[in-house]
Amino acid sequence: MKALFDSVSYSCSKVVTKSYSTSFSLATKMLSNSIRMHIYNIYGFVRFADEIVDSFHDFNKEELFERFTQDLENALQDKISLNPILNAFQHTYHEYNIDKSMVDAFMKSMRLDLSKNDYLSDEEYKAYIYGSADVVGLMCLKVFVKGDEEKYNELKNSAMSLGSAFQKVNFLRDLKADFNELNRSYFPNIDLDNLDEHSKQQIIDDIENDFEKGLIGIQKLPMEAKFGVFMAYRYYSQLLKKLKKTPALQIKDTRIRVSNPKKIELLMRSYVKYQLNLM
Repeated sequence: MKALFDSVSYSCSKVVTKSYSTSFSLATKMLSNSIRMHIYNIYGFVRFADEIVDSFHDFNKEELFERFTQDLENALQDKISLNPILNAFQHTYHEYNIDKSMVDAFMKSMRLDLSKNDYLSDEEYKAYIYGSADVVGLMCLKVFVKGDEEKYNELKNSAMSLGSAFQKVNFLRDLKADFNELNRSYFPNIDLDNLDEHSKQQIIDDIENDFEKGLIGIQKLPMEAKFGVFMAYRYYSQLLKKLKKTPALQIKDTRIRVSNPKKIELLMRSYVKYQLNLM
């Protein structure tokens, strides 16, 4: 009956992905069935940790986060958890030999969101992004290459760059929620109260540089993963395109989105590019 419990756990991670992110869920559907479940499992874990620090304002977030951290440690050690999200994640963690240091780095960045509001230096900024995004890309890469360490080492820098690009796009489009509601400022040396076009362009240039490095890695991914990751790349590139067209002073007062019809159009165009090897 353990197999049934595991199946239920995997289903929970899939529901979390579909419920919290239609765009990521769409991209994940484009992955091979042989690896799709494991990406759901990773997403479910990182989403729950993120929700604790970002959303549960009416509860003791510090206490909840410490409890989640201990449950995570127990799940990884015992290879089972009564929390179905952690039970699903520990299965992927062990099957693909995910480094514990990646999990620890992720949890460290999430813990910072409980108390740290400003990132005043490039070092702090990069360290946060490494933990909150880069290592998530590396966890997924572990799944994509199915244990091929040579391939993993070849692609890990690109995977980190892509993770950074996605996170920085999220930072830029979520300025309203992060700054006005959560009182957070991730971009160092940027006055978000007076964000100007020059500062916005500096951020965008940095993101585009990450995207260029990330695309190189996407082109070298195994076939089982390539189209799904390319779809995610195209979606975030579209978000960045819309952010570039949005005046700097308006970014903090709105949240840029890609409509569902546009997502379908991106899917179709991405598929054509993928089939014609025009990535």
